[in-house]
Amino acid sequence: MASAITTLAADAPTLSAANTGFMLICSALVMLMTPGLAFFYGGMVRVKSSLNMLMMSFISLGIVTILWVLYGFSLAFGTDSGSLIGWNSDYVGLSGIGITELWDGYTIPVYVFAVFQLMFAVITPALISGALADRVKFGAWVLFTALWVTVVYFPVAHWVWGAGGWLFELGVIDFAGGTAVHINAGAAALGVILVIGKRVGFKKDPMRPHSLPLVMLGAGLLWFGWFGFNAGSWLGNDDGVGAVMFVNTQVATAAAMLAWLGYEKLRHGSFTTLGAASGAVAGLVAITPSGGAVSPLGAIAIGVIAGVLCAMAVGLKYKFGYDDSLDVIGVHLVGGVAGSLLVGLFATGGVQSDVAGLFYGGGLEQLGKQAIGVFAVLAYSLVASALLAFLLDKTIGMRVSEDDEVAGIDQVEHAETAYDFSGAGGGAASRTTAAPTPSAASKKVDA
Repeated sequence: MASAITTLAADAPTLSAANTGFMLICSALVMLMTPGLAFFYGGMVRVKSSLNMLMMSFISLGIVTILWVLYGFSLAFGTDSGSLIGWNSDYVGLSGIGITELWDGYTIPVYVFAVFQLMFAVITPALISGALADRVKFGAWVLFTALWVTVVYFPVAHWVWGAGGWLFELGVIDFAGGTAVHINAGAAALGVILVIGKRVGFKKDPMRPHSLPLVMLGAGLLWFGWFGFNAGSWLGNDDGVGAVMFVNTQVATAAAMLAWLGYEKLRHGSFTTLGAASGAVAGLVAITPSGGAVSPLGAIAIGVIAGVLCAMAVGLKYKFGYDDSLDVIGVHLVGGVAGSLLVGLFATGGVQSDVAGLFYGGGLEQLGKQAIGVFAVLAYSLVASALLAFLLDKTIGMRVSEDDEVAGIDQVEHAETAYDFSGAGGGAASRTTAAPTPSAASKKVDA
């Protein structure tokens, strides 16, 4: 018996300074994705809505952080109850956790795992906001975010990643959040916009991005931060799986960007910067669930498929009449579904696990599991999100008035505007004021 105890003690994980440092860096990278998303969305809307769009992402850093500490981590990753939810009183307030206490089976502290997963919880409701641009009261959005993460995100995170969660136990592969993050957010966006309706002028007025440079900056920050999002989800760097995921993240994103641009050129005749940014995000979304199970060649295939499918999907809002302002459904829902299902085709059985997809001799079993995960999360998030939006709309109201929407939600909700031109000079008033004939010196300066 003594020798058995000695063996077990020797085999028990010990805190790894390298993995701990790596995961703290990954956590910071994922945190950066939320401001990156704010820039990405903020540049895509009209000037009069840009600050509101920035705030709808940024506020998630405040709300979700506090709720995660109070009870979110416990609900998502506490001891399983009925395969649907978790709970651990030691995790409430993060007050019963030792500073060197390790996350079960890993070499990183519980605190590190908790803060890494916090950043996932923060960005997921922020993703939803892009579908609701121009028309939602900020106070209603704050309350919706708090309710949504409690009722939808925390339980779904437990289903997918929590020990005992029913999708986890079923064997659904979601390396870094295809179901829990992207399908969850995309389905929620659809549920909410079906309740609150379209923007004033949808399909009639031009609603072009006001700052494509901001969009490209946001996309670049997302791409950069996504390496932490994906590679960090292996919770360590000892066996090379995280490195494969890092490579696949880059490869799939590049392939999706090129595929989107190719489709765009054939369909519309131009290569656009918005298409490049959107294609990159589509590739990042699709490789998130699948990148730990496929080879780099599989990542290329997944990126190409996602790039084309998402480029096609963004136009469906005009065909079916739902106003997905910034294509959250077309990119995150469709990209998440594609990436999650393609695991069942392209999984090699030689990376994160020995599970092989159809193209590698594994048959249809894994594809079936992936489909169950996809449609379970989609259905739950869609219905629950629509109900939350309906309740808020009937009580405090979700939308600003039509007049306020036309005037600009930034001024109405935040009493600010994104750009102040009052001190720039050269306005209409100065042009109508008679000026003295300039001297030769002033002409030289003006020239």
